[in-house]
Amino acid sequence: MLIGAFCSFGVAALASRMELLDKEGHPIYLLGRALWYWPWLIWEIIKAGIDVSKIILSPKMPISPTLINVRSSQKSAVGIVTYANSITLTPGTVSVELEGDEITVHAITRAGADDLAEGHMDRVVSRFEGGGAT
Repeated sequence: MLIGAFCSFGVAALASRMELLDKEGHPIYLLGRALWYWPWLIWEIIKAGIDVSKIILSPKMPISPTLINVRSSQKSAVGIVTYANSITLTPGTVSVELEGDEITVHAITRAGADDLAEGHMDRVVSRFEGGGAT
């Protein structure tokens, strides 16, 4: 394990010296913010999972599939991809297409689409990226 760790640090140092590492290719600067973002995202996944489970278990199966476009306010490619992936990780929503700063999202219910359109997740991801408060 020590040899593996030594080799990993050596490769990282060599890549850094060759200027192959960039801020977006290896976003280590986000690690501190991830300590609050990941628990928040896990909680959102749990809440959405419960909502989707209720829909599935309901005899009426009250779905209203909806496609919406949401704008992302993130400034970097890492931020936009984090937002799109966070949408997809949340049960009941899937990022279908990303074009510029607009993400096409399929939601299992209109209420889920409306919640996403309110922009709370966008603001949290922007804060994670370093661009603002929730």
